[in-house]
Amino acid sequence: MQTEEQVHYLLAKLPQLKTEIGKIIVGQEQVLEEVLITLLAGGHGLLEGVPGLAKTLLVRTLANATDCVFRRIQFTPDLMPTDILGTEILEEDHSTGKRFFKFNEGPVFANIVLADEINRTPPKTQAALLEAMQEFEITYAGKTYVLPRPFFILATQNPIEQAGTYPLPEAQLDRFLLYIRIQYPTEQEELSILANTTGTHQPEVKAALTSHDLVQLQKLVREVTISPDLVSYVNQLVRNTRSATTTVSMVKEYVRWGAGPRAGQALILTAKARALLHNRFSVTAPDIQTLAYPVLRHRIVTDFNAEAEEINTDRVVSELLKAIKLPKSSLK
Repeated sequence: MQTEEQVHYLLAKLPQLKTEIGKIIVGQEQVLEEVLITLLAGGHGLLEGVPGLAKTLLVRTLANATDCVFRRIQFTPDLMPTDILGTEILEEDHSTGKRFFKFNEGPVFANIVLADEINRTPPKTQAALLEAMQEFEITYAGKTYVLPRPFFILATQNPIEQAGTYPLPEAQLDRFLLYIRIQYPTEQEELSILANTTGTHQPEVKAALTSHDLVQLQKLVREVTISPDLVSYVNQLVRNTRSATTTVSMVKEYVRWGAGPRAGQALILTAKARALLHNRFSVTAPDIQTLAYPVLRHRIVTDFNAEAEEINTDRVVSELLKAIKLPKSSLK
């Protein structure tokens, strides 16, 4: 448990962080909030958007504003697991003449890792990130290497170019805390982008948080309270994504596989992070309802009927939120 002084110090840093990122990133407030929620909750994010929407710039700016070690990995069809994790090389001790293997750390050994266009590399290489994302460590040649903390992967993918891509397997998708969709900017935001990025002025981003601050904030997120009624509400939302246990007709008709228990954990944890981001120490129903979309959209697998009728997972989540009633305690 952190002292009141420490809590106030950490909470004061969050508006500063938003301000620094806002020097570079125009608009996209919902996307920025979801990225920060993922970071505060200690998870990883999958960011989807067409080219030119500043996905890479957002991650780089976040790293600059948090004074964290940043690495960018460009995923390509010929990328190998060792290009991500690292490899052993044979070295010689000049004093004794003995040879030994030394592990050279790959770019995954950083605080913030940008996995750019992750779906452009084969499943074998994608799978190299599974242990890192879940256990925050990697195993190479029988040895385990612990990754630095905080450790945050933000992967990007382009939804319009499917040639030469490899869809992420469900097991990999489930490791992402949030699936964040980035849309085109509004007319006013686009006007600001054009005016502010085509001149000589280059804003300087200053570090608002240290890596130690981030670790403390991630611990503070877990201290945010949530009522038993809202925990039960989250449980009902997740269980009703499964055709075998649902009462929602759209799920019975169009969903092949529902979300697992990890989805409920993710929904509660990210709701706590959102509450903290809004300077609250208890979760409210809107926190859960807002985050139901990025938490569940990649954990629900629809069938061919849904594809034929153009029913996507966001539509399913919308129906779930309508069908599952909020607890009476949250309506007071």
